[in-house]
Amino acid sequence: MKPSMFQLLIIVAFSAIPAGAAERHMMQSLVPADKRAEARALMSPLPKSPETVAQGKVIYDGKGACFNCHGKEGDGNGSLAAQLNPSPRNFRHHGFWRHRTEGEIFWVIKHGSPGTGMVGFGEQLTDGEIWSLIQYIRNFGGEHGPGMMGRGQGMGPMMGSGSGMGGMGQGRPRGGMGSCEGDACGR
Repeated sequence: MKPSMFQLLIIVAFSAIPAGAAERHMMQSLVPADKRAEARALMSPLPKSPETVAQGKVIYDGKGACFNCHGKEGDGNGSLAAQLNPSPRNFRHHGFWRHRTEGEIFWVIKHGSPGTGMVGFGEQLTDGEIWSLIQYIRNFGGEHGPGMMGRGQGMGPMMGSGSGMGGMGQGRPRGGMGSCEGDACGR
């Protein structure tokens, strides 16, 4: 059986990254600094709907093969994860959703992330497929997923409401985060 282009990309990514990795800190952006403003400005053109989420699941489990690294449950423990340094992102961790915008996630899926095993999927997936994929992976965050990063929000400078840290530490909900905030959250 002849290997596909995707399988070759995975092999190249694994051979360039040492094993025994630790996940990067949640606040560390994977978008290069010179591209961050551009990425944060991106917004999904797709409606938030069960149909879009279902399309994203098909991409995650099929064409995108995201589960190989990020796991079937989005916990970053896919069958190939142990070979990556740093480890794949854990989409179930509330910090993942609190510290980036949907545009940043789109940018990383499309272009990849330097210094990680995350290759760009811009040649394999359309922009629409990437946006639907994002809607699906947001569900892994449970109550921390949908609504957390919102449009134009995140933890970057002057993003979100209030202070330069997106209103963090003000003890009130921000961008649909509910009442769980900081140490009071207990998660």
